Amino acid sequence: MLRRTFIALTATAAMATSAFAGSHSKDIVDTAVGAGSFTTLVAAVQAAGLVETLKGDGPFTVFAPTDEAFAALPEGTVEGLLADPAALANILTYHVIAGKVMSGDLSNNMTATTVNGADVTIMTEGGVMVNGANVTTADIEASNGVIHVIDKVILPPS
Repeated sequence: MLRRTFIALTATAAMATSAFAGSHSKDIVDTAVGAGSFTTLVAAVQAAGLVETLKGDGPFTVFAPTDEAFAALPEGTVEGLLADPAALANILTYHVIAGKVMSGDLSNNMTATTVNGADVTIMTEGGVMVNGANVTTADIEASNGVIHVIDKVILPPS
């Protein structure tokens, strides 16, 4: 099952290569900007004051929610978070793991500690999930890490 999941993720990553062409020479922030489907995430990273951090040496693994993932949050949530940089930074750093973790490094029921200090659980059976968010595109390499696209915003434990 893990092999089948890895093959599916590898195929998805290969299809995404054209959408993220040249991303190896760009850092995580510039790769996200260039993709065009992370405008809310990029705005949130800017509002939280995390741009320079995510442009730093890293390496980082970012579970990046799409614009659709942010749009699925209850009305007013994004606006409220953009007005509260500390809360926003707490949520955004919950989407980041120090180090470069490629899809081939993942295992079922794996726990990883995020930059905000809380753990996420990664499942690989029946598709890769991070705390219930589906990884829709994996292994988008940047000069300072890797991006895995997810279909929902994950929230740290309160």
